[in-house]
Amino acid sequence: MPNYCLIVTSLNAFISVDRCLILVVWLSFLSSAIVAQGVKDGDNIVPNPSFERFVAPPVGWSYRGSFFGQVVKYWFSPTTASPDIYGPGVKVPQDWADKGFGQQTPRSGKSMVGLTLWGCTNGKPHCREYISVQLAEPLVPGQSYHIEFWVTPLPRSLRINRIGAFLSEERIERKTDELLAFPPHFFAQEIAQPAEGVWAKLSGQFVATNEAEYLIIGNFFTDEQTQTKAVHPQSFNYAYYYVDDVLLKKIPPFQPVPIKPDDISRQPLVPGKTIRLKNIYFEFDKYELMPRSYVELNKLLQILNENPSLHIAIVGHTDNIGSVNYNLWLSRRRAKAVWQYLLDNGIAAERLQYRGEGKAKPIASNETEAGRFQNRRVEFVIVKK
Repeated sequence: MPNYCLIVTSLNAFISVDRCLILVVWLSFLSSAIVAQGVKDGDNIVPNPSFERFVAPPVGWSYRGSFFGQVVKYWFSPTTASPDIYGPGVKVPQDWADKGFGQQTPRSGKSMVGLTLWGCTNGKPHCREYISVQLAEPLVPGQSYHIEFWVTPLPRSLRINRIGAFLSEERIERKTDELLAFPPHFFAQEIAQPAEGVWAKLSGQFVATNEAEYLIIGNFFTDEQTQTKAVHPQSFNYAYYYVDDVLLKKIPPFQPVPIKPDDISRQPLVPGKTIRLKNIYFEFDKYELMPRSYVELNKLLQILNENPSLHIAIVGHTDNIGSVNYNLWLSRRRAKAVWQYLLDNGIAAERLQYRGEGKAKPIASNETEAGRFQNRRVEFVIVKK
């Protein structure tokens, strides 16, 4: 309850206590009103595709790569370069506003992103900026996909081609602002040069070759490999584009999703057995479920619906970073998030339990990030068949 009040009063300092309490009740209701989520064949599998949802209200421009992921929900910067976010409440520093930054209207909604995409040979700091997001479901090998996003250049920007997208199986996180020289699944062959203030759609198709889960948008080519064009008499010596409305979807015919041997739907439901939910994701140090989690949760929901006498206990675990009490609290809240999802989707409360074990039961070494990742998990235990 105090957290909700803190959020409200930070936005409007003179709000009354009574109004704050009313908003607490309203926000609490919204947080519990979760229905089955996921995507159907042909839906957009990009979460927050228009950058309208924020982790917290943005208070300024982006000055470092980590800032972007702390503000824009589900998206992050895969390098230490600094993508810019434009939206309600964002104030562009005056020296940049004087150059025209932030004067563009989003293509839809109230928010958009800005990226520097060319200018390394001219010494531009952060000359390659990228944005990345975990998809709501992994790609299906052999499936055809359509990808599109909309761009428009800063008026005094150079115009370029090669703006594209790459899809990776693992989350890409670099400790520098380097060029990501990956072979893009799609890129614009022609220079993107719409009229000033007009949005242009960049789109293409590809066939998935692996179960990629992360989408990255940017320029994956060197300056020498990228064509440029100056259209403004006082052009900058770099290329800067706004980006909005990202779409990635399957193209019919739809391929069946392969079921792996260790899939939870193939596990024997033996009393006392512990089954790991392998694709449950939370934002760092938080307990809100990420969109990618719903694929696995809906499988668990189906198992419970097909076995009406099944009772389970949901158990959360953490790595060893943080205090004992904090990790117990966080693991319990994460287990409760899964419990709440099942409860809100029709599973009777008497069939469900939840608890947190904190860092007490690691399944891998906490000395490496890979081990800590395995230890940050949610499992369910068969209580009664």
